[in-house]
Amino acid sequence: MNFAMQLLRSQGVLVVLLLLILFGALRYDHFLGQFNILSFLRYNAMFALIALGMCFVIMTGGIDLSVGSTAAMSSVIAAYVSPYGLLPGLVAGAAAGLAVGVLNAILITRLNILPFIATLAGMLAASGTGLLLAHNESIGVSYDSGFTDIGQGDVLGFPIPAWLAILAYLLGSLALNYLPFGRNVLAVGGGEDAARLMGLPVDRVKFTVYALSGLMAGLAGVQLAAQFGAGQPTEGVGWELFSIASVVVGGTLLTGGVGSVGATLSGVLLLGLVFNILNFENGMGLVSLRAHWQSILRGAFLLIVVIIQSRLALRVRRNA
Repeated sequence: MNFAMQLLRSQGVLVVLLLLILFGALRYDHFLGQFNILSFLRYNAMFALIALGMCFVIMTGGIDLSVGSTAAMSSVIAAYVSPYGLLPGLVAGAAAGLAVGVLNAILITRLNILPFIATLAGMLAASGTGLLLAHNESIGVSYDSGFTDIGQGDVLGFPIPAWLAILAYLLGSLALNYLPFGRNVLAVGGGEDAARLMGLPVDRVKFTVYALSGLMAGLAGVQLAAQFGAGQPTEGVGWELFSIASVVVGGTLLTGGVGSVGATLSGVLLLGLVFNILNFENGMGLVSLRAHWQSILRGAFLLIVVIIQSRLALRVRRNA
């Protein structure tokens, strides 16, 4: 029973994902068509990057509320730099996200401010900066410099954003499962005091994960600008919720100490697939849900998953 509960908690998201894919394939025409699959992967690559950074933050027992605003601000900066080419635009957007992440890290590790408060301040600062830089309007990117290739281009018939997300997750999985950094992350999440007594660099680990989260949000902002042809300072609202939901759905405990990079990716795909299916239903005219209702469903889904996860974790501890 104990093994079954652990398996359900760790692989349940993958089972549900496969069931949803089967449901969509049987119910909708062209659901497994090339256009829908590639469009789905291209769009959700942004959320995959943000969720990866959030996964490491939550594994330490922290939280990052600034990722959505950071992505929006980074999209504006990348759009401004895009006339100079793909690489400068990419570096500028990523650096902007990294700067916010480092600011969050300093507040948390040096000033001992709670992650919720520190990243809330980071969220407000990033949002305000993006709006000021863009004068509260979208900033068009250059289509002549090759910058849009990072969001709209393909390599070997596969979207570049998806390639970048796959690379990021491979590196993340390697770091978590095979490098001392991953073990330190889980140890810090399992208990900071115990980790300090073991001589682990707790502050350095926390600094790194928040900087990483900011960097991932910055890269997502670059993809946002390149994919939609404009830096959008008002985008990113609710992205932190989506990323937290993806991480939690993937089995990572909000209390820290337990997590999986691969399951987080499954969580991103699962939540993205839910709304892809809703769009197909809207197209059939059987269900009509506006974006506001979809946000309500997203929040309700997160709540249900957190409740189920907490019950499973409790049963595992009792049977241990």
